[in-house]
Amino acid sequence: MVAIKLPDGSVLDMESGVKGMDIAKKISANLARVALAAKVNGKLQDLSTPITTDATVTIITGKDKEGLEILRHSCSHVMAEAVKELWPDVQVTIGPAIDNGFYYDFSRKTPFTLEDLEKIEAKMHEIIKRDEKVERLVMPRNEAIKFFKAVGENYKAEIIEDLPETETISLYRQGNFTDLCRGPHVPSTGRIGDAFKLMKVAGAYWRGDSTKEMLQRIYATAWADKKDLKAHLTMLEEAAKRDHRKLGREMDLFHFEPEYAPGAVFWHDKGYKIYRRLIEYMRNRQEHNGYIEICTPQVMDRCLWETSGHWDKYGAHNYSGQTEDKKWFCIKPMNCPGGLLVYKQGIKSYRDLPLRVAEFGKVNRYEASGALMGLMRVREFTQDDAHIFCTPEQMEEECITTLKLILDIYKDFGFDNVKIYLSTRPDSIYRIGSDEIWDLCEQSLANALESHGYAYEINEGEGAFYGPKLEFILKDAIGREWQCGTIQVDMNLPERFDISYIGEDGEKHRPVMLHRALFGSIERFLGILIENHAGRLPLWLSPEQVVVAPIVSEFDDYAKDVAAKLRAAGISAKTDLRNEKINYKIREHSVAKIPVIAVVGAKEKENGTVTVRRIGSEKQEVMALDDFIKALVAEAEMPHKNG
Repeated sequence: MVAIKLPDGSVLDMESGVKGMDIAKKISANLARVALAAKVNGKLQDLSTPITTDATVTIITGKDKEGLEILRHSCSHVMAEAVKELWPDVQVTIGPAIDNGFYYDFSRKTPFTLEDLEKIEAKMHEIIKRDEKVERLVMPRNEAIKFFKAVGENYKAEIIEDLPETETISLYRQGNFTDLCRGPHVPSTGRIGDAFKLMKVAGAYWRGDSTKEMLQRIYATAWADKKDLKAHLTMLEEAAKRDHRKLGREMDLFHFEPEYAPGAVFWHDKGYKIYRRLIEYMRNRQEHNGYIEICTPQVMDRCLWETSGHWDKYGAHNYSGQTEDKKWFCIKPMNCPGGLLVYKQGIKSYRDLPLRVAEFGKVNRYEASGALMGLMRVREFTQDDAHIFCTPEQMEEECITTLKLILDIYKDFGFDNVKIYLSTRPDSIYRIGSDEIWDLCEQSLANALESHGYAYEINEGEGAFYGPKLEFILKDAIGREWQCGTIQVDMNLPERFDISYIGEDGEKHRPVMLHRALFGSIERFLGILIENHAGRLPLWLSPEQVVVAPIVSEFDDYAKDVAAKLRAAGISAKTDLRNEKINYKIREHSVAKIPVIAVVGAKEKENGTVTVRRIGSEKQEVMALDDFIKALVAEAEMPHKNG
């Protein structure tokens, strides 16, 4: 007998070798009908895997995060099976679950069409209705290689050939289709349901290597029920309307030149006004929170990034070159070494700490062309960077002070729903520093959060190579999540650059270095803002705030007078004196996302008023000109201008 402890604390005494499905049935018939997998002592496994020792067991369903991932991964196998049934000569490669769905890469000479996707989706529904049993098989490595080669799946064989000779290989079979996979998977295809949809086809290199074959990747979305699928598809429709690239063109903010400067932004006047306004806002907040600001060179000796460890970890992503004197230089990929060199100028006392050093540093990092995406993923961007040098005793307080500032700043931009992740040490080959230092830094961050009542989740293995970090995830107006600010605790770079301060005891001590970015990058944060507001930016951020439009040309002079008074009060205002109908003007300026349109005619001129229309509203409001200007001046005030 084995003791099976359930999530509610109750214990079932069951025969040794009991399976997860047996436990689900014991709990309730309803649970057994929706069960997808079992979590046994914290590890996910198939419902058919025997349990031979006492264990804590949770039955996983599609309502669980892990269950949804299993459902999506199983659905990717069904898609591969459907493709093989329709086109037996196609070779399958890999098909993981991803956020909101899954993809599968196929080797096929003829490109997939939209009509093909419809056929595949129909075949998938057929396979799910067949409710094929999903079975796990285990083979020795060499036998598995022979198996896949015999059925013409050479990509699968290649994957296995890279594994050690002693490796035992896990396969999953459903109907006549067998795939290489660690699992776990749903017990049968019928458990997947019909809440999925194939979305698009894209190219993808085999194993992500641009020197290898280009495969065809089919993306799909999958959910636990049709309600969630419908909500996701509705969100995608709304996201398409809000796409910052589309709005950037309509609002004349920026453009890209993939041929001449891939991944770099060409700012137009209006877009650059927003860009500068974000920097002005952040500069103001930093100055009132004890930061100094520096500017360091764009090009520096490569040895700096060798000392920091960036070159060893990310050298392939750096832009570098050799000069005539045989020295290697880098266009800076990050600002840290420059900040450290500024710190090293002159002797620092404990009385100088904490020293908060900000820099709006432009950095360049190579990203694969296929990964570039408007402002969200670029090769050249500006970080609102800062490095805080403090004593070890000040570290927790500085983390909390910075965290509070970050959350307060996000509120100014309308983001009240913010998640915090504590990202811990990556694998040893991807990090520097001793385990003792990592233990200390990770524990300090956790203590700081817990002692001040901040909820957080662990993001295992996602820390920077030099230290753990806090990541801040924003939720936008349509429910999407964006990773923006970070706080990183670093006791390694101060050691590598040999920086110090003189303590109260008159001896040299090593400071702690906090890396901090609040927007993350100006470009990306601006893209998020555009999409969050669907282009209808708050008045204080809008590059053009008011258009004054006369109904007919007879009132052009009054329109000019209104615009001049607005500009004198600090409002960005222009007139539209074109010989066009007023409704045409209103429609055109609404497309350009001008926040306020002031219409003037005979009554307005006679009474010293304006008729105000706000973007997104059909309502009109007649206001006295002085009241209108006063209201706009207050609304256009930058948040926290004086603090």
